[in-house]
Amino acid sequence: MRPFFAVGLVFAGCCSNVIFLELLARKHPGCGNIVTFAQFLFIAVEGFLFEADLGRKQPAIPIRYYAVMVTMFFTVSVVNNYALNLNIAMPLHMIFRSGSLIANMVLGIIILKKRYSIFKYTSIALVSVGIFICTFMSAKQVTSQSSLSENDGFQAFAWWLLGIGALTFALLMSARMGIFQETLYKQFGKHSKEALFYNHALPLPGFIFLASDIYDHAVLFNKSELYQVPVVGVAVPIMWFYLLMNIITQTRSLCGTGWAPCLSSLGPSCTQRCGTAWEPQKASLGRRTRRTEASVVRATVRQGHFR
Repeated sequence: MRPFFAVGLVFAGCCSNVIFLELLARKHPGCGNIVTFAQFLFIAVEGFLFEADLGRKQPAIPIRYYAVMVTMFFTVSVVNNYALNLNIAMPLHMIFRSGSLIANMVLGIIILKKRYSIFKYTSIALVSVGIFICTFMSAKQVTSQSSLSENDGFQAFAWWLLGIGALTFALLMSARMGIFQETLYKQFGKHSKEALFYNHALPLPGFIFLASDIYDHAVLFNKSELYQVPVVGVAVPIMWFYLLMNIITQTRSLCGTGWAPCLSSLGPSCTQRCGTAWEPQKASLGRRTRRTEASVVRATVRQGHFR
């Protein structure tokens, strides 16, 4: 039941998270920075309280390794959200980011010298065809919905191409970060909750450079229409409600990935879109579990408790 619960939690969390993200982006397309900051701040505070034990717990993985990972993670998050400003529609944004499997396979072959079965190559080819079709149709939609001026149409298409380039860069950077995290787990052991905390806490000072944009959108959020929150009965600006629900669903999907660390064998990155890493340790974990069970049985027999 545990894998089904994890899959359900990830599926429900990620899907509902995207719904609230689209509601935010539809009203204010440039709100990516405040959404990213709010998510990072919430997860960092939660990790500081429950994982880092108010700073008293020493990290199992040296901070210098987290600094490298955080640089990549912060870049991926900001670039992904900024792509929404570049004529990238939310459905294309979601589908394009699902190409993480492709990026993981390509970089796994190049960097880790991995080889995969023909079924995995076929699956990746089918996913690639689907992403290409969606991207092609999105390009046609951008040109058809632009202004009557040919110059405006070309400018809109150029911004769209820049958005595709940003998504491609973030995709490859995310896959590279996953490979880096995989090597850290092999060297220092699995510490996914710790990595989740430091990946969100260490980049917070970087948001100083985005402070003006975050403040401007906070003002816009305050000016949105009021919404009566069910059950609680409190009226809040609806954009803040959308942001809160986006953060909550993001956190639940991250919890789901913590329950299901071994659902993907293609690579270590979760739909990084959810922010943590799949840990491809299933085989070694199974061997350790079997060895532990055998040791317990032998000890029980020696103690005379096994009839």
